Amino acid sequence: MRTIKKVRRLILNQPQSQAAETLSRLILSLENETEFSISDLYRLDLKEFELAIRLLEEWRLDRYYEGKAKLFDVSVHYHQLVADAAKASDGK
Repeated sequence: MRTIKKVRRLILNQPQSQAAETLSRLILSLENETEFSISDLYRLDLKEFELAIRLLEEWRLDRYYEGKAKLFDVSVHYHQLVADAAKASDGK
């Protein structure tokens, strides 16, 4: 199971826990690109700390793939614009 799903389950099943509060703040910080105190992670139990580290790893990979997908989309759009411009100039 992906770490993101595990974190979601933890937050839903243990909403009053320190781990749920810390992990949800971490997620909001990552999404909004705001500061997060790393010392808050050290207050987690080892299991939750490792979960947070895996979450960071997955988040980084997902951002890489999202960026790659956006780059691919821009490239496709660019080639379509070039092809359309070529057709327009051939038709003149």
